[in-house]
Amino acid sequence: MSDLPIVVVPVGVDDDALDACLAALDACTPPGARVWLADDAQSGPRGYAIVERWLQSTRLRADYSRRQRSVGEVVHLDEILKACGDADVAVLAADAVPAPGWLSRLQASFAADGAIASATPWCNAGEAASWPRIGEIDPIPDVGDAERLARALAQMPAAHPELPAAIGHAVLLRGAARRRAGGLDAESYGSWYAALTDLSLRLSGLGWRNVLCDTAFVARAGEGRPHDGDMDALAARWPDWHARLAHFLMQDPLRDLRQRLADRLTQVGPPDMQRDLFL
Repeated sequence: MSDLPIVVVPVGVDDDALDACLAALDACTPPGARVWLADDAQSGPRGYAIVERWLQSTRLRADYSRRQRSVGEVVHLDEILKACGDADVAVLAADAVPAPGWLSRLQASFAADGAIASATPWCNAGEAASWPRIGEIDPIPDVGDAERLARALAQMPAAHPELPAAIGHAVLLRGAARRRAGGLDAESYGSWYAALTDLSLRLSGLGWRNVLCDTAFVARAGEGRPHDGDMDALAARWPDWHARLAHFLMQDPLRDLRQRLADRLTQVGPPDMQRDLFL
C-alpha cells in the first residue's frame, strides 16, 4: 500500500476522541497504509498510553512523534507537511471517525483529475460538505450506519464538485500543489481551520481545484474553530471570502447530490461480508 497517501493525525487533548479515531482508522484503512501521529506536546499520560497500545496492535505502518514543547498547531503541521515532501498527505483530525473506504476514495479523486489539489469527504459536521444537511451538525453515525453510508457512497458515481475551500475534518492535499502554493502560512494564522482555508484559496488562485470527494465520508463530533484573530486575518487577505462562503451555504449547489445519496442509502442491502474489499 505504499502508493496510498500518507495519513497525518495531529494528536489532540481529547483522549476519548483520539481512541475512537485510531480504532476507526485501523478498521477502515487498507492494511499497510502509512500513518504519522504528530503530537505537538498535546497528549497527557492517558493519551500517550492510548497511542502506545494502538501502535502495538495496528495493521497500519504507523509512526509517532512528539515535541517537547508546543509550537502551535499550524507551525507544527506545516513542519510535518514539509517533511512529507511532494507526497500526497491526508490530514485527519484527531477527533474524526473515518468510514470504510475513505482513504482509497480520496486517492481515487486525485487519480481522476490532476487539477484537484484538495479533496474533502462528506461529514456530519462538515460545513459546506455536511451530510445530510448543509451547514448543520448531526450526531456521529454508529458503526452500522457508517458502514451502510460507505456502501451507498461506493455505488455513487464520483462528480467531484467544487467546494469554497477544503475543510479540516479530513482533507487530502496534493503534495506538488501544496509546495507550489508555499505551504501553510504559520505566521498569519493560529488554527488549522483558517490556515487550510487560506491554503485552499491560494491553490485556487493558482488554477487548482478544491473539491468534495463525494464517495467518501468521515465523521466528527463538531466543526473546526478559528483562533482569535484568524477570521480578521482571512478577511484582510481575502475580502470576499465570507460572502463567497455565505452564498454557497445559502444556494446549496450540492442539494441534488445529497438527495441522490439519501435515495441510494434507502436501497442499500445487508452488510458486505467481504468489507475489506472496499477499504
